[in-house]
Amino acid sequence: MTIDSAIMDYVVSEENFPDKAFVFKEGGSGDWIYVILEGRVKIKKQTSKGLLTIEALGEGDFIGEIALFKEGKVSRFTSAIADGPVLVGTLDTEQLTRDWEKQSPRIKKLISSLMLNLEDAIQKMVSVVETSK
Repeated sequence: MTIDSAIMDYVVSEENFPDKAFVFKEGGSGDWIYVILEGRVKIKKQTSKGLLTIEALGEGDFIGEIALFKEGKVSRFTSAIADGPVLVGTLDTEQLTRDWEKQSPRIKKLISSLMLNLEDAIQKMVSVVETSK
């Protein structure tokens, strides 16, 4: 998959991660958003029964985006772990925030609502895992 040049314009740095390395950890600082440039990343959520894999993402997918759509300092809701060697691009969150602020209140409300729905769906998955035998 070729990553859109408009997305690449936001990339301010690139970082390699070896297999099984954390790109970010649940509960950590939520200041950065990444695009996967090469490889795969597993999104995982801590449960009382261990780490639950929520999704496996690949080239062109974003990770850490919930941080952009929430006000103030945000803790990471999930962990992102390299599934083999991974190259990610760190996005310019200042520019993304400026572009976000230009959006209409209706669009901002819609996208923020979608992010909250995503968090709720993940939390429901965790509840199902924790209550299963």
